Formats: sequence, structure tokens, C-alpha cells
Amino acid sequence: MAAQIGAPAAAARAHEELFAYWASLKDGARLPGRRHLDPGGIKRLLPTVSLIDVCHPASPAAPQDYRMRLAGTGLYGVYGREITGKKLSEIYNTAAADYWRVELSKVVAEGRPAVGVHNLSWRGASHLSILWLRLPLAADGERVDMILGFDAVIGLSQMQSGIRAA
Repeated sequence: MAAQIGAPAAAARAHEELFAYWASLKDGARLPGRRHLDPGGIKRLLPTVSLIDVCHPASPAAPQDYRMRLAGTGLYGVYGREITGKKLSEIYNTAAADYWRVELSKVVAEGRPAVGVHNLSWRGASHLSILWLRLPLAADGERVDMILGFDAVIGLSQMQSGIRAA
């Protein structure tokens, strides 16, 4: 897969790099907004970076939804198709869409970063997982209206020893 990287440790370093970049954009407790992002500052990470729009519901009873505003070219290999412009229900099966709705809603409600691992079995690739990072963005510095994402694909073959029998 295009988004696959060398090892889980490299994925963690990439997460640290993006988190440090995002944190450098904060103004005290105020969250950075999309306008603060400079793609040149995270050029190496761009292939698996995403920007996710928070679609605030028209009524309080309606569920929160999310739309991929931008998905890096490396994510095409993860999803097997272009996902830019699509809502969660158009990208994932019901269980995976529900997983992401819960995780993204925590980022919105708490205004704090989140990290996790999500298996790609919904895509027919149970031997692969994504180590994901989601960072809140707020045009007004307070109300999360977008989420900066980064996904690193890790696989079982990467976690095995490099020693082979002769």
C-alpha cells in the first residue's frame, strides 16, 4: 500500500512530528484554524494527511457527521478509491463509520487531540491497521470546525523479526 511505512516506530515518530507542528500553531489555549496550516511545514507527511469537515447538525437531536474535505494521495491505496468530498457513510461500512463518528465526536467535544489504532478488516485487509492521529482545528480558536488527520499503515509483517531460518 502506498501509505505503508517502515515500522510502527516510524509511524509514532511521524505522529510526534505532526503533533509538534500542530502544537506550535496554538496560541495558548486557543486552537489553530485551517488558515494557520502551511503544507510546507509538514511536506513529508502530506501523502497521508487529511482534513475532515465537522458537519454540525441542524438540530440538536441529529447525529454529528463528518466529510473528508481533503485526503492525501497516499490514502487512495488505503481506501482503494478517492475519498475527498465523501461523508463517513460513503467511505465506510456501518460499523467502521460508527467507530469514526464516535472518535471524531470526542475530538470535537473535548477540543483535544486523539490517537488510536483501527484495523482495516472492514476493507478486507485484517493483517493491516492504521495508527491514526486526529487534531482539532477551530477557525475562531475555540469551536472545532475541522480536524487534521494523519494515518500510518502498519502491518503484521512489519512487526515480525527480520531473522529467517537458513
